[in-house]
Amino acid sequence: MTEKPRANRTVSWTVGAYRDAVERRLARLRDEKIIERIGGHDHTVWKTASTEITNRLGWLHSAGVISKNIRHLTALADEIRAEGCRHVILLGMGGSILAPEVLGSVFGRRSGYPSLTILDSTNPEAVTVCARRFDPARSLFIVATKSGTTVETLSFFKFFYNRIIDALGREEAGKHFIAITDPGTPLAELADRYRFRATFFNDPDIGGRYSALSCFGLVPAALIGVDLKVLLDRAAAVMSDSMSPDSGATLLGCIIGELALAGRDKMTLISSPGLEPFGNWVEQLVAESTGKEGRGVLPVIGEPLDTPDVYGNDRFFVHLRLGKDKTSDKGLSDLERAGYPVITIPVLDRFDLGGQFFFWEMAVSVAGWCLEINPFDQPDVESSKALARRMVDDYKENGTLIREEPSLIDGDIMVFRGPKSQGAGGSLISFIEEGMKDGAYVAIQAYLPHDLAYDKALHTLRLRLRDRFGIAVTVGYGPRFLHSTGQLHKGDAGMGLFVQITADDVEDLPIPEEPGSPASSITFGILNEAQAAGDRQALQDAGRRVMRFHLKGDRIGMLLRLAEALV
Repeated sequence: MTEKPRANRTVSWTVGAYRDAVERRLARLRDEKIIERIGGHDHTVWKTASTEITNRLGWLHSAGVISKNIRHLTALADEIRAEGCRHVILLGMGGSILAPEVLGSVFGRRSGYPSLTILDSTNPEAVTVCARRFDPARSLFIVATKSGTTVETLSFFKFFYNRIIDALGREEAGKHFIAITDPGTPLAELADRYRFRATFFNDPDIGGRYSALSCFGLVPAALIGVDLKVLLDRAAAVMSDSMSPDSGATLLGCIIGELALAGRDKMTLISSPGLEPFGNWVEQLVAESTGKEGRGVLPVIGEPLDTPDVYGNDRFFVHLRLGKDKTSDKGLSDLERAGYPVITIPVLDRFDLGGQFFFWEMAVSVAGWCLEINPFDQPDVESSKALARRMVDDYKENGTLIREEPSLIDGDIMVFRGPKSQGAGGSLISFIEEGMKDGAYVAIQAYLPHDLAYDKALHTLRLRLRDRFGIAVTVGYGPRFLHSTGQLHKGDAGMGLFVQITADDVEDLPIPEEPGSPASSITFGILNEAQAAGDRQALQDAGRRVMRFHLKGDRIGMLLRLAEALV
């Protein structure tokens, strides 16, 4: 008999055989006063040491803090509109850009306000497209990085600062830039030196992926005309509700944690039409917060809902339902009848995203307590960064990158096998078959331009892999995913099979050594290649299985050829 979905004020849920475990976890949460302790900034909820916990809990109050700055942000938005600004280009990576990306995609361009474009790819083609798309005189660039040292973000800044100088002159350049960073960072110094129009200092006690309701998320939203008052009012209501042990956020966190402990650690997010962009933000929050100490929850986003027979027994489903949308009702009912856990979260309208940001932040913090991990650090992210920096330094010194010899050349596809894939030949099928075990998943890591044509080809490859092997398959664009799912890839139980896809650059662009100077010792293409190689080495050092396909010629055609091989 199918379990009847149960509901609290904000969540309906059915988890079948896991119900008793979830109920016990909720009882323990109440007995140990976990929510009250989180509200009191008690780091011992997660770990005995306070490192990267006590100084990462500013998100609990961020919506209230930024509410005091709405008038200032509105005035700035009115100012740039009056000057004829038509385009806001946000330069950043990871947590600095994902919430604005959600809000820009969901709310779209408001009449009379500028559009919002995100640049978070070091692929030279992506940078070129962005550079050619906008009139410098009518564009404003936001340079966003918490640390003020993110190499990709500062490379973007130097490149576009030079473009603005070329078009408008040095005296005009600074007013086309805004900085968002923590106090006292190198970016703050750059903003002062190059006379940025404005600098917004974020609360340093807020980590990047928990920064949606801070300057990082809301300054860009204000500039494109999102009504921050309504958004923050919704956030405040959810914040108040979530400080109760009986809240929907608390329940979701306990469900995620208990299901992961039981081996159901592939969280598939199903969103109503119009809410799909929210998945990108959830992906980073869940993956980077939970993927460590040999544990983790893999978020699966952007996958169309299918019949129960295509999913493994490691899946559970979270449904974001907008209004009265019934698009996914039948498919989710079929999954419930087949025994899959299904959690449904109602979303009234677009402005409810303000509340959803906090809702998920609290839920993931509770899941971290269940998994006995620190949800606020990212201990494995630095490994690939350090290796990429070393490769860049070697390039600057020697003028070349050390490149591998391919294991196989098949027409326009070069195949590279990692040390744990020696028996796989050149076959993607045999590579995955060798690594198949309970809980395995495939992560496609595409160091390609992020556009609709590549999206479609990668989506085809993804579904063919899922249907052929019955396992979860994710897709991430590099280097973007390094700041999102990269922590989980190296910090979880090691069940991932990593398919890296690289390609020759059609063109390349130099990265200036200093803003305003034409001197350059490295290009975006070299940086992108070093990041791919650094992450590949970091994965191998962590004992992960990696296979790389390097594409020449017709890259879309080569991706589809890989997909066809899986039929």
